[in-house]
Amino acid sequence: MAASEENSALFPIFILTIMALPIVPYTITKLCRAATKKSKSIHCQCSECSRSGKYRRSIFKRISNVSTCSNLTLLLLWVVMIVLVYYIKNISGEIQVFDPFSILELEPGAAESEIKKKYRRLSIQYHPDKNPDPEAHKYFVEYIAKAYQALTDPIARENYEKYGHPDGRQGFQMGIALPQFLLNIDGASGGILLLWIVGVCILLPLVIAVIYLSRSSKYTGNYVMHQTLSTYYYLMKPSLAPSKVMDVFIKAAEYMEIPVRRTDDEPLQKLFMLVRSELNLDLKNIKQEQAKFWKQHPALVKTELLIQAQLTREFAMLSPSLQGDFRRILEMAPRLLEELMKMAVIPRNAQGHGWLRPAIGVVELSQSIIQAVPLSARKATGGFPEGMAPFLQLPHISETVIKKVARKKVRTFQELRDMNSQERADLLIQSAGLASAEVQDIEVVLGMMPYLTIEATCETEGEEGIQEGDIVTIHAWVNIKRGNGLIGALPHAPYYPFHKEENFWFLLADSVSNNVWFSQRVSFMDEVAAITGASKAIEESMEGSGANVKETSRAVSEAIEKVKGGSRLVMGKFQAPSEGNYGLTCYCLCDSWLGCDRRTNIKLKILKRTRAGTRGLAVADEGPAVEDGVEEDEEDQDGEYDDDYESEYSEDEDDQDTKNKHGTANGTGDKHGQRAYNSNSDEE
Repeated sequence: MAASEENSALFPIFILTIMALPIVPYTITKLCRAATKKSKSIHCQCSECSRSGKYRRSIFKRISNVSTCSNLTLLLLWVVMIVLVYYIKNISGEIQVFDPFSILELEPGAAESEIKKKYRRLSIQYHPDKNPDPEAHKYFVEYIAKAYQALTDPIARENYEKYGHPDGRQGFQMGIALPQFLLNIDGASGGILLLWIVGVCILLPLVIAVIYLSRSSKYTGNYVMHQTLSTYYYLMKPSLAPSKVMDVFIKAAEYMEIPVRRTDDEPLQKLFMLVRSELNLDLKNIKQEQAKFWKQHPALVKTELLIQAQLTREFAMLSPSLQGDFRRILEMAPRLLEELMKMAVIPRNAQGHGWLRPAIGVVELSQSIIQAVPLSARKATGGFPEGMAPFLQLPHISETVIKKVARKKVRTFQELRDMNSQERADLLIQSAGLASAEVQDIEVVLGMMPYLTIEATCETEGEEGIQEGDIVTIHAWVNIKRGNGLIGALPHAPYYPFHKEENFWFLLADSVSNNVWFSQRVSFMDEVAAITGASKAIEESMEGSGANVKETSRAVSEAIEKVKGGSRLVMGKFQAPSEGNYGLTCYCLCDSWLGCDRRTNIKLKILKRTRAGTRGLAVADEGPAVEDGVEEDEEDQDGEYDDDYESEYSEDEDDQDTKNKHGTANGTGDKHGQRAYNSNSDEE
């Protein structure tokens, strides 16, 4: 009986232990992360972002941030643990160790006369002849009589004083941490025990495995459906113009699951009339084009119209039900665009090259969605070579303001950025008619915008030159500077209703052949991860080159200082193509800002494959024209946006003119490298 009670008492202790093992470390980790969060604000402080309420820490928002599903679950588990501790404390108070002295209310080591005297007193109080209460009878038989026997028998008392038990030294006992009703194997309790074992040991792990496998078979690690990836892969084409990327993007399986309601027909019809100019419809056959548009799958129609509502900032007139769909579409957009980007740069040919033109289109679509800028604003028009889109991301800037600024010969966004704050204020106040508070908002946003520089080299590790078929290592440092001194920051995006971190894409590409040789995503938010990755890459590179420990340590220290100063290391490998000179371009594209992308040119010289031992001679004969097979265009590093790639939205309207103008171009300039590819794409 006692053993059964002890086993039953062990069960809550067992459950408490199993719960505490994962919960306590997880709670400590979570509290440490919350305590080490930087108090420095990394989001935009302009009036438009403040009015959006996205970063406002109201009481409701603070409660909602704390009362997440994981936090509530954690709190509930802690409540259960506290209840278990309280229950165990009470149980331990009820189950007492057999102590004859305490039962007889005596001090340890009392004389036999005192024991007999106390026993007689308790007998008068609890003996069945004196007290008819059944509980008193039970207490007398099980405790008082046994305690008296243990202390009056010389052998029993000696055993108790020596070993703590009247029966002498006790052996090691094991208990089963299960409730008492499961341990009564007589009758139906045996079946309950069997069900318990089967349920906990077999069924529960099986259910968890089935749920995990069913989810993992449907979603990737980025919470994107496998069906979406398959669709993106097969719809991605090398000649896909940026203005056509939208047609591929909206075909995600997640968007196909958006509910279609009859009550949405009328609001969508009104929205269609507002954004019709952005839908790439043929105006010559507008009726047929409209009919064709509405014949698409209803989910596709809704998705495209709601994305266009974001781009044109026409979302205020949406009905409450459409507002829910609108937020759902925008919330999924960044990770879907990231997967679409991966499908653009994934190796497609024997050389392992991806496609440049659709990759640029994906980034430009991402920029437009985050900044709520229409795709048509990217077209070169009215004396603006890069369109009005970069200007429109600034607060208080409209087309009217842009045209007023253009009269002062400011026609590119980079020209506006290159002005000092006083010149810019004079221009915006005197020429554009903005108020000083509005100009201050613009200065805040310009201070948040990143300025990028790239330092890149390509080499064959352990060799002096690059020969065809070699494994070439690209080593690039991407540095970021901001006017406000931050390294990682959240972009100014008052019309995007969710928090969005900046992400950058580094591409090494041949703009003439439309091939992406190497790609990598770059983030400036997590400094610790960047230091770890850079240190590991530098160590492996130095060990491969045969450097000693001191040189490796110095190189790692320098890399860490660069990372802390706002640089990120990009390293990768690709196979050298056939012999020849290649004009490659390193792109660093931001998925959140317009007008902040950067590039630098690299001239790569590939030598003919020679026999082992003659590689150095082959390079020496050519002379030192190319150091390590690479030359950088330093002019691009200065940040002049005149040399940056141009958006291709204007090319869709005059593809034929582009053919005639660049059809015979062959690397005539990196500025026109993408246009040169258009002739090849259109012929295909």
